[in-house]
Amino acid sequence: MESLLSLAFDNLSSYDGIKIKKGLKQVEGLLAQICLSSPRPSSRQTPADPLGIQSSSESQRPPRKVLADLSSDPAFREFFKLQDGFEWNIAQRLLPTLDWLVARGGDGQYDLLIVNALDLIQGVLLLHPPSKVLFSRTMHMNLLLDLIEPVNCPAVQSATIITLVVALLDCPQNTRVFERLDGLLTITSLFKDPDTVREVKFRLTEFLYFYLTPETPSIPKASSSNQGGNGNNNGLLQRSPSKLVGAFGAGGGKRDRSVSESSGAVLSVETKKHYVDRYLPGVVDLLVKDLDTYKPFGGILS
Repeated sequence: MESLLSLAFDNLSSYDGIKIKKGLKQVEGLLAQICLSSPRPSSRQTPADPLGIQSSSESQRPPRKVLADLSSDPAFREFFKLQDGFEWNIAQRLLPTLDWLVARGGDGQYDLLIVNALDLIQGVLLLHPPSKVLFSRTMHMNLLLDLIEPVNCPAVQSATIITLVVALLDCPQNTRVFERLDGLLTITSLFKDPDTVREVKFRLTEFLYFYLTPETPSIPKASSSNQGGNGNNNGLLQRSPSKLVGAFGAGGGKRDRSVSESSGAVLSVETKKHYVDRYLPGVVDLLVKDLDTYKPFGGILS
């Protein structure tokens, strides 16, 4: 696994679009192998197909693993252990690549690579939630907020909004950074913009629904017992979010980029409703009413 990651990282760090595309494909292939089961060696006969009759495409497509099964999967355990350190952490390698692609924006070819990189970041954060600590850093949160700006194409905006949800999920410290960087202003301004396409407005509405749900006070932490017991302190998760943010400081820009450290404090739904109401007066009550009526998140606001 290390050799494959090494090849992928070499390609991702190049300044060649073709090599970057290859690196993204290599990372995608690795994640796919972790998330997909091996083809069953037994008979083709299954309960869903008692006569063994299935299309060639169905027979060649390995089934997805159930999330609960991943913890006992040796490949996933090895992957998770590697992600705990700086050297092999995929999210940390994808973010500089994404930043470079954004600098080359305005080209459809690079837009496709940006969407691909965002999709992979989503996957890595879901498979290795502790990597979300990277988005407690101002520069990385600002990168996502920049990608939501109207100058970007709808596909990039939609993929970024989904990535933002994943980065904030169960991470109050990341949400506080998002708020301090005027993330709500960015989201609501795009929502009110008459030029924003329907697909993006749908994603923005989903984000607001998500933002108005109760927060879970959990912070990704490293396991106290690393496999191998080498006791090294160089792992990604050995540092707290506040230390990460303080170490890298803030840069200049049109938003308030003065955040030096993030608070993991959990805010109430009422407080967040007040924040949203600043930018979308009268809309927040309709959003909460929809949440209560349609219960898209299992009715947790009821």
